[in-house]
Amino acid sequence: MESVRVAMEVGSDGVAVITICNPPVNALSSKIVAGLKEKYAEAMSRSDVKAIVLTGQGGKFCGGFDINVFSEIQKTGDPSLLPDLSIELVVNTIEDAPKPTVAAIQGLALGGGLELAMGCHSRISTPEAQFGLPELSLGVIPGMGGTQRFPRLVGLQKATEMLLLSKTIIAKEAKSYGLIDDIASANNLLYNSRRWALEISQQKRPRISSLQRTDRLGSLSEVHKILEAARKLTKMIAPNMPQHKACLDAIEEGVNFGGYAGLLKEAKISKELILSSTTKGLIHSFFSQRAVTKVPNITNINLQPRKIKKVAVIGGGLMGSGIATCFIINNISVTLKELNSSFLQKGLKTIEGNLEGFVKKGLLTHEKMKSALSILKGVLDYSEFIDVDMVIECVVEDVSLKQSIFVDIERMCPPHCIFATNTSTIDLNIIGQKTQSQDRIIGAHFFSPAHVMPLLEIVRTDKTSPQVILDLITVGKAIRKVPIVVNNCTGFAVNRTFFPYSQGAQFLVNLGVDLFRIDRVLTSFGMPMGPFLLQDVAGYGVALAVKHIFASAFKGRTFESELYELMVKNGRHGKSNGKGFYMYEKGRKPVPDNSVQTILDECRRRASLMPSGKVIDISDQEVLEMILFPVVNEACRVLDEGVVIQASDLDIASVLGMSFPKYRGGIVFWADSVGSGNIYAKLNKWADTYGDFFRPSAYLEERAIKGLPLSMQNVAEAEKLRCRI
Repeated sequence: MESVRVAMEVGSDGVAVITICNPPVNALSSKIVAGLKEKYAEAMSRSDVKAIVLTGQGGKFCGGFDINVFSEIQKTGDPSLLPDLSIELVVNTIEDAPKPTVAAIQGLALGGGLELAMGCHSRISTPEAQFGLPELSLGVIPGMGGTQRFPRLVGLQKATEMLLLSKTIIAKEAKSYGLIDDIASANNLLYNSRRWALEISQQKRPRISSLQRTDRLGSLSEVHKILEAARKLTKMIAPNMPQHKACLDAIEEGVNFGGYAGLLKEAKISKELILSSTTKGLIHSFFSQRAVTKVPNITNINLQPRKIKKVAVIGGGLMGSGIATCFIINNISVTLKELNSSFLQKGLKTIEGNLEGFVKKGLLTHEKMKSALSILKGVLDYSEFIDVDMVIECVVEDVSLKQSIFVDIERMCPPHCIFATNTSTIDLNIIGQKTQSQDRIIGAHFFSPAHVMPLLEIVRTDKTSPQVILDLITVGKAIRKVPIVVNNCTGFAVNRTFFPYSQGAQFLVNLGVDLFRIDRVLTSFGMPMGPFLLQDVAGYGVALAVKHIFASAFKGRTFESELYELMVKNGRHGKSNGKGFYMYEKGRKPVPDNSVQTILDECRRRASLMPSGKVIDISDQEVLEMILFPVVNEACRVLDEGVVIQASDLDIASVLGMSFPKYRGGIVFWADSVGSGNIYAKLNKWADTYGDFFRPSAYLEERAIKGLPLSMQNVAEAEKLRCRI
């Protein structure tokens, strides 16, 4: 039997059950849409069909529109490829059909799936079902009537909140808001839905077209007040993203001129947005994130992942406690080892604090917190390591200390145990060189704070076994991280690519550019904070510790400034002691501290970079480029050396590890939108003026000269293709 299809079965009660079959989430592909129209036409023509129940196969109603269509539209530049599902399918086929439809929802109804359900005359779901319209997170707006029906069902206030934040809810909330009409167990879902549909056809229950409802919208003055507040929220949370404002415009059109007019406005906006740079970036990020766990010669060689049940974490500092938190909230036991009872208690207390933070934010229940703490154990020696499946070392960046730890755990742990290190800079081959188990050694590089940041860099050496890599990919997904496999080098993928970010910012400061202006330019671009506020928050310790490591590894292309040394000498350690480039007071936003000017003056005097001692005249765009183009240049070297498998891996790593704006698609995707030729020319000019920090890499130069994108790693293949064409 065909796997992608729409099935229909008519019961003796006169109810036709139409089922969407498109595993894994029953997405609305062109084939499914055609099948729905066909089955509805058949149901309308049959005299024995009185009503319809619409559902999905395999415990899922519908996960939404097939976004592969978006990619096709963006490749061709033809928005007419976007099908008209709003009028043709939802209105004409379902909502305005002579026979009523009840949506029987199990598992999920997201995006186009929820819009399909809202076009039905009633909705019944199982208790665990999830509902949401996450389209804005992909750069588009709901395009099947969601901007019109959603506010009419749940009210404008709740609708705008959920739409702008791409928020999902479960059945209990959905019923309280009016999105669904009833909740039934999985066993009773179809029975209850059939009965409900029949009662509508028999006029025992009202037949409701959600597009025609106005009772939940409120008065015009209330509407305008809610929309005005929503527009203010949009400016705060999405200043560079047009889809949020566009969504509100479509809602307003429907309120002012009726639901059908709103549908037409929604359709027009959808076709305009699909080719915007924001949508292209977000769609690229979506697919990039799903591609990272497809690792050649690891995930495609029929290996089966082993179960990781118990993990040991060595070091209960900021990183170790955060990593331990990740595991215990996902039901994986943790043994935390520290040097002494004082450090151990501090680590355990930090973990408890992390969990309490989740509880306060509503991300964790008190019961779940208790359960998580019950599988956490603190120890002062290795005696509990005899049955652990993985050890993660999280001590300070000291080579000899790490080497001795790896010798100890090799002696104490079972032969299948994975030996992972959270180092961010030290070569893994050096860490494991005194062991006989180098096939089990791997990098598990979490980003701070580890229990919050979503990225996990999995660092393999030439000797790491495929089984160990697969196991860490699997456990990474189990603890809800996005695991990206990278090859071993100084700084790995993210820190290696972005070391010029901070150095470029310092370079500009030493040319006389205002430090706080630099931060403002980068936040306007979309970074959550500028490089100097970021350094304040992170502290200067790590930056000072790795400064010489990067200078040694990448001789001739780093910029060494004394800025952070001077800050520390002045008693400034950043946010940790309330004194950095900014001033910090509890409950208040950081405020620029203009008293750092004397430190900046001394730093500039020592660097002696300013031409003729004068501040350079530079635009905001040049500030942005002089910081980010060197990052792109280093990304080119990372691609050239094969540190990542594909350019899109580096894109998603930059988004999740450095908070590069997701709507810009990642560092390489953004660079390709700027153009390799443009970046190469600017870097060349600055290199001639300021030196090798800006010198273009061979990888960048080749692609600029040949007019190729930076994401194209194999130029030879591109040349062959060009010749064939």
